[in-house]
Parts: sequence; structure tokens; C-alpha cells
Amino acid sequence: MYQITQWCHHFIKEHIGPGSFCIDATMGNGHDTLLLCELVGERGHVLAFDIQELALANTQKRLQEAGMPKNYRLILDSHSHMDQYADTSSVDCIVFNFGYLPGGDHTLATQASTSIAAIEQGLTLLKKGGLMSLCIYSGGDSGFEERDALLSYLKELDSKKYLVILSSYYNRPKNPPIPVLLWKLC
Repeated sequence: MYQITQWCHHFIKEHIGPGSFCIDATMGNGHDTLLLCELVGERGHVLAFDIQELALANTQKRLQEAGMPKNYRLILDSHSHMDQYADTSSVDCIVFNFGYLPGGDHTLATQASTSIAAIEQGLTLLKKGGLMSLCIYSGGDSGFEERDALLSYLKELDSKKYLVILSSYYNRPKNPPIPVLLWKLC
């Protein structure tokens, strides 16, 4: 089955190349971090954030096993603080997966307030033409509050400054994830 992350990765691969600067705002088990590290190469750089030590350990192991060069920094901090680690208009791509760490504690999940703050910061960090990828998971353990708040926030973004494309798994039952791509136009 074609997963939401595979769909987003397709567009990320089209946008990111050697020397790029990227942020994985929710590193989880490191799948997106690994992809970004591969795409930016030795000349690029990736910052990856998570609030759980398990996520950092899993990601570090994944990157080491893949033989990645040290073109990344894993940060034990909330994505809502990423503006403390990157300059305005310096980032080519930011990746989010909202919800909880697969295989981790389901009571520790992203929250609407910090997620929206992180998106707002991300918009200032993105370069003109920069891409933001958002995978929004809802239902089950993570509920619907964050999903609804994120979608409301994204709908109100200035269409002269941002292009927001929301897609859906239209025929998948039980609250399928929602992929969103956002480009900074100016």
C-alpha cells in the first residue's frame, strides 16, 4: 500500500538536492531524517527534532547503520523551538509527521498549540520557494483536535505568500492520514 510518507517523499526528492539545508521537525524513528541526509549529501545539513530520547536513539542507530556522513544534528527539543537553531529564510525543506512515535508511548503525541507554533516558525525559516511537508494523523490514540486545528490554520494562510495543497486517501476507511504540501511563494 502506498503510504503517506512515500507520497510526501516523492515531492521532497524533487525539491531537495546536494547542499540543501533541511529540518525534520518530528524525527520519530528517523525515516525522514535518513531521506533528508541522503538527499542533501555531505555538503548539506539536516536538523532533526524530537522530545523523546527513544526517538533520538532510534534515529542515531538508523543513520549509523546507513553509513550517513555527519551532515546532521539530532536535537532533543520541541519542534516549537526550531527557530533557536536556524536562521530566517535559510531552510529549503521542513518535514512534519504529526501524532505519536510509532512503537513509542502513545500518550506522548504532538499537540495543536506547539505544532501550530512550529509551523509558524517554519514559515519564517523557509527560503522563498521552500517546501514544507506535513503528514497529519488522527483518530485512535491521537484524536481529532490537532488535525482540525492544523487544517483550520493552514486554510487561513495568505494565498499570495503560500501555496497549500491538501490531498486525501479518498477511499481509505477509518480516518486515513492527510498529506499536505506547502510552498513558500515569497
